[in-house]
Amino acid sequence: MSSIKCLEWLGDRLLLLDQTRLPQEKVYLEISDYKELSQAIKEMRIRGAPALGVAAAYGMALGALQIRARTKEAFLVKLEEVYNTLASTRPTAVNLFYALGRMKAVAEQGTSPSQIKQSLLAEARRIEEENNTAHQALSRYGAELIQDGFTVLTHCNAGALATAAGYGSALGVIQAAWEQGKKIHVFVPETRPLLQGSRLTAWELKEQGIPFTLITDNMAGHFLRRCKINCVVVGADRIAANGDVANKIGTYSLAVLAQENGVPFYVAAPASTIDLSLSSGDDIPIEERSPQEVNHIKGIAIAPQGVVVANPAFDVTPHYYISAIITEKGVLREPYQERLRKAKLS
Repeated sequence: MSSIKCLEWLGDRLLLLDQTRLPQEKVYLEISDYKELSQAIKEMRIRGAPALGVAAAYGMALGALQIRARTKEAFLVKLEEVYNTLASTRPTAVNLFYALGRMKAVAEQGTSPSQIKQSLLAEARRIEEENNTAHQALSRYGAELIQDGFTVLTHCNAGALATAAGYGSALGVIQAAWEQGKKIHVFVPETRPLLQGSRLTAWELKEQGIPFTLITDNMAGHFLRRCKINCVVVGADRIAANGDVANKIGTYSLAVLAQENGVPFYVAAPASTIDLSLSSGDDIPIEERSPQEVNHIKGIAIAPQGVVVANPAFDVTPHYYISAIITEKGVLREPYQERLRKAKLS
């Protein structure tokens, strides 16, 4: 299991590994205020759908610790502000809203401010433990799809940095296969504009000693066509009821290229990423991020001043491009509708 930890609860504050500083330096932030955590989420100092869920849960606990109120009713009014602040950070990753919803429900069932604070912290720890268990399980299921000698292409970062667990989702599958003694090789696209592939996935794979090759995003089709890739494994930020998947921008292109070249395309994510309230991927909100991320790299301008920039952080891959969805409940295949519902509700 990976020893990489992107967050840790320290009793009255949250320790975060600042992912914007990797791979050049390993810097930890001590967060004791929920507003500070919200800003860290917006700035992607912590990122990845499952990790955002765990962080948001602890964010509610942090906010609760700061509240001074004599009655449950007054406490819940102030806690609503904490909830709204955290919920406004990033719109696409459903795990954040799933965790916040659980925390809110626990608070509403409480009897007094002091009891609610204890219950919120216990629930946050429970969410983290469930998250860890889920990623261990889905990694084992997914490893069964990886044969000895495979070359696997992944996209963005879906490792321990993105999940707040010992195993990642997509990288967890790869890691579990490697731990089983399978000789595998990983192709890692850089993942523009914030380079999560070259900065984070490459760093994780190097830390674990798993062989990999770094490529630019627009090289993937070349290697898929030349039969250099045996399968593609990616994570997910939200899975609609019909199996459509939102993931880092560029995922849809990879899925189309994989199908064109007869390469299996797998999505690995915990059941908390499934959103049964959305009938298809057309309903998934897509975060639009700052133009600065596209026209600059590390603060250096790479485009003429004043150019128009589009920067959607995610795209949606229709379910018919997806060979299987790997969850802690097992490997799910078409038809997805009923199987996703069962995985989510069981």
